[in-house]
Amino acid sequence: MDHYVGLDVAQEQTAVCVVDDAGEIVWQGRCAATPQAIAATVPAKAPHAKRIGFEAGPLSSWHWHTLRALGLPVICLDARHARAALSAQVNKTDKNDALGLAQIVRTGWYREVQVKSFDSHARRGLLTSRAQLVRMRVDLANQMRGILKPFGLIVGKGGGQPFEARVRERAAAVSSLQPVLEALFATWCCIRDQIATLDRLIVVMAREDAVVRRLMSVPGVGVLPAVAFVSVIGDPGRFR
Repeated sequence: MDHYVGLDVAQEQTAVCVVDDAGEIVWQGRCAATPQAIAATVPAKAPHAKRIGFEAGPLSSWHWHTLRALGLPVICLDARHARAALSAQVNKTDKNDALGLAQIVRTGWYREVQVKSFDSHARRGLLTSRAQLVRMRVDLANQMRGILKPFGLIVGKGGGQPFEARVRERAAAVSSLQPVLEALFATWCCIRDQIATLDRLIVVMAREDAVVRRLMSVPGVGVLPAVAFVSVIGDPGRFR
């Protein structure tokens, strides 16, 4: 008899439900929300597990890769698709969600999510962190411009080296603003330097990846879009 397992994964605990071929509940319970705890619980309660399903979420990559490496037939389910099926439940609890997920993988009415590799997540983390720092740098530059404008001091466009000189020159005209602008400017310079550090890491990453270098051979495709494309697509073999 085949078993089908639903996992409602949270940060601390995971609700587990095992059903058989007919959809009858074999076992329900909880375990710690780590792949190791799940891998210890599922074989004991579902020795003939054919499919083990859980929704995509912040921890799904960690669980999927670790449980796959431990030999468990796990499936990462599209969260919106699974939520649509679970919305028919009268009482929404972790226990009932685990039961619903077990029934979904039993019937085959699910949409599987392609789980990215840890390398892809690392690249994505580097790119998103850089983008966040760039937004912070722009916000700080606009803040300094806004502080100076009421005094008729226009910094002008652009955020490179001339920007530094323009801010310092205009700040010198109003002594009461200098402490505030110095604090903002010091933070702006720190963020600028950290962006440059991440830029160097991205360039090194691009040089070491043959696929990224091949994409950059296309006219108009630079380092950032090439690395971003590879980090999002992952394995191109999953597309027909």
